[in-house]
Amino acid sequence: MFPFEDWLQIKNAQISAENVVEKLLPLLTAERRQKIDQVLEGRTFNVSVVLENIYDRGNASAVMRSAEALGLTRVHLIESGEKFKESQRTTAGADKWIELKKYKSTPECLAQLKSEGVQIIVTHLDSTSKPIGEIDFTQPSALVLGNEKDGVSPEMLAAATHRVILPMVGFVQSYNISVAGALSFYQIYADRMQRQGRHGDLSEKEKMILKAHYYLRTQPSAEDVLFEMVQRGQIEEAQNGKK
Repeated sequence: MFPFEDWLQIKNAQISAENVVEKLLPLLTAERRQKIDQVLEGRTFNVSVVLENIYDRGNASAVMRSAEALGLTRVHLIESGEKFKESQRTTAGADKWIELKKYKSTPECLAQLKSEGVQIIVTHLDSTSKPIGEIDFTQPSALVLGNEKDGVSPEMLAAATHRVILPMVGFVQSYNISVAGALSFYQIYADRMQRQGRHGDLSEKEKMILKAHYYLRTQPSAEDVLFEMVQRGQIEEAQNGKK
């Protein structure tokens, strides 16, 4: 489920991930390089987040911020119903590091999830739902958070591998969507740590490729610098990642 090839498209040139890292490395501070290396160790693409018709953009932003903070960087965004309201709240920069894919309908998103063979975990307030702590999140998974008002759609419920509920022992019947997301993501992190002793699971090759993308996103002038090097013959273009 890793979403990237081993080369990056820089304007009209293809450059291998290794070349991107090598050429941009001198432009980054030692502290920034160390931070990126640290983040890469905690990344996983085997667990993704699905936001189905979240109405308030602030809520969606908060969910993405929590997901990124806990190493979950794939977000599927379904916008088949009400569109996001504008909000002054932001993701605090998390959107820069999130791999976001948008869908116009739930069936479209479900087709993607089913093609990946993931277990679909749907948060749902129902007597048949099981505690989220019973789910094995070391398996390829997609966690679905539904609309603030109506929850997840009937189509998503029908496709669910598991319906789960978060622990609540007070009088309130539900959490705010952003809080539910944060609690769920921490449970995913804790479950993976307990079961396999680590949360991040990228291969060394995947770390190199993702590092190239992060270097590119960190340095504002990176694309111009790399493309100029290609024009000067300082970087040989990759042919679908072969150079």
